Amino acid sequence: MGVRRPTMTDVAREVGVTAKTVSRVLNNEDPVAPETRERVMEAVRKLGYQPNLMARNMRVGARDAAIGLVIPEMGNPFFGTVAGGIESAIRARGLTLIVGSSSETAELEQSLIAAFLARQVSALMVVPSAASDHRHLRSERLAGLPIVFLDRPAVGMTADCVVSANREGAREGVRHLVSFGHRRIGFIGDLPATLYTRRERFQGYRDALEEAGIGFDRALVETGHDQEAAREATLRLLALPDPPTALFAANNLAAMGTVLGLAGAGRKDVALVGYDDLPLAEVLDPPLTVVAQDPAALGAAAAELVLARLAGDRSRAHRTLIPTRLVVRGSGELPPP
Repeated sequence: MGVRRPTMTDVAREVGVTAKTVSRVLNNEDPVAPETRERVMEAVRKLGYQPNLMARNMRVGARDAAIGLVIPEMGNPFFGTVAGGIESAIRARGLTLIVGSSSETAELEQSLIAAFLARQVSALMVVPSAASDHRHLRSERLAGLPIVFLDRPAVGMTADCVVSANREGAREGVRHLVSFGHRRIGFIGDLPATLYTRRERFQGYRDALEEAGIGFDRALVETGHDQEAAREATLRLLALPDPPTALFAANNLAAMGTVLGLAGAGRKDVALVGYDDLPLAEVLDPPLTVVAQDPAALGAAAAELVLARLAGDRSRAHRTLIPTRLVVRGSGELPPP
């Protein structure tokens, strides 16, 4: 026989209040004395009580049993894996994930958020686009709507967020190239670095150079967010009078373009470390060394934050940092000529 799941009645009995009082606390309804609210939440945590969200939504008719997720790009496999991590965590709780793409524009992001709010989703998750401002969501958060920002923190408000260790990961990747004797290390990524992830990775690149006593050379920095731009950026760097002996590609699409640029130029002697793993990276020639994020863990951590908020957690905003890991395969271990 399985272990019986704790009920709202169990929580009420633990605290010495009525089930109606517990319901008021979990639904953030007044009036409930602050000390009573705290005792109820302590009992919820102690007993491991999880509200039946689907039943509650059907009963009160207040919110759709769904989570709205805004991502920048549907075609980027990174965000697809993030969504998969979220969906795996919420499916057993009777929640559905609804996904929309902002195409990396603040206007479309706000439009999608408004659409999700109009259908009264149970929670909202957002990967912010460039030039976003989230102050318009302050009132929703204060009203109790769980809001979690993924990959990049909110702008203009304090809220739960789950991000990768971007700066630390980029620093480790460039430090790895330095350890093999490279002093001329090119950077291919997003400039100007307007987004949080772009700023953090570029700063990690500069951190590693400074640690090694290598002066920053702006001529070794090229813009290349997407595959074609990165391919062209690679060729420009290779054509310099004093070209780099190693390259750091700051996102998955940039890494793909850099691989194509090096292959097109017939250059297998230039070391390369990419940020984000790629499908079939191990079968490239040479196999691609990467700083790998964990998008599934990022999505799962965001989902756990939302589920905790839906269960009544009213603590301060959390910032969760998901570590990266260096995957050594061969391209990042080539020595300078």
